[in-house]
Amino acid sequence: MSPSQMGINHADVRKLTCRSGRSPSVSGRLGDNGGMTIATHERYAQMLDAARRGGYAYPAINVTSTQTLNAALQGFAEAESDGIIQVSVGGADYFSGQSVRDRVIGSLAFAAFAHEVAARYPHIVVALHTDHCARQYLDEWVRPLLRHEIDQVAHGREPAFQSHMWDGSTVPLGENLDIAEELLEQSVKAHTILEIEIGAVGGEEDGHSAQIDEKLYSTPADGVKVAQRLGLGERGLYMAAFTFGNVHGAYKPGIVKLRPELLGDIQHEVAEAVRAGRVTSMPRAFADSWRDANDGIGGDEVAAEKPFALVFHGGSGSRPEEIAEAVSHGVVKMNVDTDTQYAFTRAVAAHMFEHYDGVLKIDGEVGEKRFYDPRSWGSEAESAMAARVVEACQQLGSAGRALK
Repeated sequence: MSPSQMGINHADVRKLTCRSGRSPSVSGRLGDNGGMTIATHERYAQMLDAARRGGYAYPAINVTSTQTLNAALQGFAEAESDGIIQVSVGGADYFSGQSVRDRVIGSLAFAAFAHEVAARYPHIVVALHTDHCARQYLDEWVRPLLRHEIDQVAHGREPAFQSHMWDGSTVPLGENLDIAEELLEQSVKAHTILEIEIGAVGGEEDGHSAQIDEKLYSTPADGVKVAQRLGLGERGLYMAAFTFGNVHGAYKPGIVKLRPELLGDIQHEVAEAVRAGRVTSMPRAFADSWRDANDGIGGDEVAAEKPFALVFHGGSGSRPEEIAEAVSHGVVKMNVDTDTQYAFTRAVAAHMFEHYDGVLKIDGEVGEKRFYDPRSWGSEAESAMAARVVEACQQLGSAGRALK
């Protein structure tokens, strides 16, 4: 299938995902990621199973540039944590350049750079993810990426990304799940994992906003409907972001009214629905290699009580105890964007204030090149953001737990 047939009108698109000459088709055995830092499909499944079984979660760090991507990798390596690095619709657009603004090309450029640089971090594994694709962006972003990845897999290669998010928070649940079913089928062919969102997240994210009201809370009945329509892993692997008061953006602690106990209610209701026969699917571990764990606690046994691998959106301003409770109910992925953006930019601002007379040409002087060289303030910003990534890993419990 040609790039134009896949809906990507760029003849050189494959060059973006195969610069190194390394074969990305690698073994999926436990503890073996083929020497690559970007996860294979099986390794990603193992990561998510390990988090669900171990009671911790991975930070999913939004990036918008090669600098912020490097900062995320540095942070995960310093924390000795596996993790997820993701790009939003606006981030993908920005990656391609402000005069190009092509989300598919930006996404593939991000993935190609990540594959090359991440290979120098052999002691961690990261998954690449596209974040918050609303309905209006499906045809120009995630669907073309899935077609491209299906073609990659058909030719014996690993997909550029390991997971994609379908954000159906603005459409009725029935329509949300109709689209989710279609995307899940494509995800299986692409060897990727789907992420879905059930309910609305308040605040603003990439120009999309929602009110802070009762619509921010999913219900246990919603969870049952999701399981009935999408299954619990046997039709394809997916993560679910049920909303429990989540809000995007920066808020002081206490402003956002989270109800993390709702996630436990949803898990319990679906587990009971399985036992009662109202949901005919049986919860299962994501990775085949974890279905019979060596420690005697099988992945399926854990999944029976926590049927969903959950995602936490809009966590800025959340209290540590709220985050911990959400993770205890099966959250395996928590998006981190606002806080890392601030850490990066705060370091740039500090540099400019401290060295303003070197950065600027004042009173006829010529400034000092060492201070306005983008590498000087850029390296400070990367280190500051990396430190915030380490903090997220420590808070979510993934620090020091990179799968070997």
